[in-house]
Amino acid sequence: MGSSRASFTKLPPTERLHPRADGLDLLSLGSVVRRLHDEDVVAVRAVRPALPAVARAATAVVAALRAGGRLLYIGAGTSGRLGVLDASECPPTFGSAPTQVQARIAGGRRAMTHAVEGAEDDVEAGVRDVADFAASPRDVVCGISASASTPYVRGALREAKRRGAHTVLVCCNPPGTRADVDTLVLARTGPELVAGSTRLKAGTATKLLLNAITTAAFVALGRVYRGRMVGMRPVNAKLRARAARMVAELTGLPGEDAEALLAKARGEVRVAVAMAFTGLGAREARKRLEENGLRALGRSGRKGEHASAARLPAPRKRRVGTGP
Repeated sequence: MGSSRASFTKLPPTERLHPRADGLDLLSLGSVVRRLHDEDVVAVRAVRPALPAVARAATAVVAALRAGGRLLYIGAGTSGRLGVLDASECPPTFGSAPTQVQARIAGGRRAMTHAVEGAEDDVEAGVRDVADFAASPRDVVCGISASASTPYVRGALREAKRRGAHTVLVCCNPPGTRADVDTLVLARTGPELVAGSTRLKAGTATKLLLNAITTAAFVALGRVYRGRMVGMRPVNAKLRARAARMVAELTGLPGEDAEALLAKARGEVRVAVAMAFTGLGAREARKRLEENGLRALGRSGRKGEHASAARLPAPRKRRVGTGP
């Protein structure tokens, strides 16, 4: 009994038996669902202590993207799938280039829908995937591992570190001395109701963490304005209607005028709004947007008035040697 208890305590938290799980299979379905939901709340609460680390990771991502670098996710199993999901949602949500946020999962594309046995144990595969990315000091490589010990992820982070990339580990177990990374993002979710099934609490917390990192980064990069996803790509009827609505709300223009302005901006909400704020054509408005940012352009239009008359002066050119 004593040796059994000792071996239990040596297990990482996500592998241990939950104290409320032993009779799970004897409960009614309603009780099982309520107990699972109680654990979801635990997952959300586990994220809060990690928020300072999330902010540091997002800061590194902002610096990387501004410098022409990338955010590269590396993970296995559920963790890898969540990385692929987050990366795939950045272009339609924020208008980012598909190359800016990318992901690799142990076992390749097949592992998105099928278990690829042994893939997560392949250290060298992680090394190869980072090498295939040609990771550099301009990039952020984010390993995702609920256990904090996945060999594939450890190999990837080791190679990323060797290449000078900023390394991040998102995990739900304390990694101990094995995590030689620049930023550790740890959500202590504890044992699962189904022991070891990290698609539950750990998966929920991981998704929250990844969402927070990329959303915060793209907010800082100007792809969100006044709570709206102004960088999104209107690729279907629902999104086209949303884009026109955003332009109308942010500029005070009537719906038809907002749609016409959006058409001139080739569907780019940020550019259409910048055109309204400056009174410029699409090309010049885009240039002004890149120089100033939408918030600076829209200061005179915050109360919803049509801002086309509030033209900002062109940025002054600095003379060489005149100082700041």
